[in-house]
Amino acid sequence: MKVSKLFLIAASFVFAHHYALAQQKPSVQSYPKDSPKSVAFIGNSFFYFNNGIISNLGPMVAEGMKGAPLRQSMITISGSGFDWHDVDSYFRPNAIGKYSFNAQNDVVINPPQKPLFDATVLMDCSQCPIHPQMKSVFTEYAKKHSDTVKARGSVPVFFMSWAYKDKPDMTIPLADAYTTAGNENGVLVIPAGLAFAKSIALKPEVELYAPDKRHPSVAGTYLSAATTYATLFNQSPVGLKYSAGLSPEVALHLQQVANDTVKEYQKR
Repeated sequence: MKVSKLFLIAASFVFAHHYALAQQKPSVQSYPKDSPKSVAFIGNSFFYFNNGIISNLGPMVAEGMKGAPLRQSMITISGSGFDWHDVDSYFRPNAIGKYSFNAQNDVVINPPQKPLFDATVLMDCSQCPIHPQMKSVFTEYAKKHSDTVKARGSVPVFFMSWAYKDKPDMTIPLADAYTTAGNENGVLVIPAGLAFAKSIALKPEVELYAPDKRHPSVAGTYLSAATTYATLFNQSPVGLKYSAGLSPEVALHLQQVANDTVKEYQKR
């Protein structure tokens, strides 16, 4: 039994090391401006599951960066890819972001914002960047959308999605596709997919997936938010009390994985 446990531990570290070193180096290694005060997430159900990535990112910023303002919006379509979204229309005035809800659930009218969002996080469909018929569309719209976001005064950021639970071999191709697109367009990449692989290698008992083996569990959404926090805000999530209802031990594990993954990815 002891030998078996030692073997599993060793295999886990080899697995994690493999994923940490297999991909090319990202050319953009940090958010290019001061920490964003407003963020738009443009994508699909991977963002909106479990009440959304923003329901986790907001408390992390509030706790870890006390007093830092953060306005967030999710602009998502179920099952969507890059080419489903009319990104330019999302920046039209007096529309998205015109008002917010405060802690008392009162409607607050926001003053005109320029840019409308400091950062714009973009994610393609889960298979599109590596699908034989769709990967050229991913490349085309990665450039089109990043150019549009830049023209609107916002900073584009790509969100590297994760492999399906039963198809872990998706991890490296997805990481390569997003890193290549980031390098070609001068865009920062959030390495969420690599964080999923690292967590599974180290603690496979922490379930990151919903029963469909594609969408995130609460732990998966929490890990996505922690990886986003470490990437966008250049802050370590390790030690944050906010846990999304997860046990302190699981939350700490996911925080550490997020922080380590971002450091490993950016310092290749």
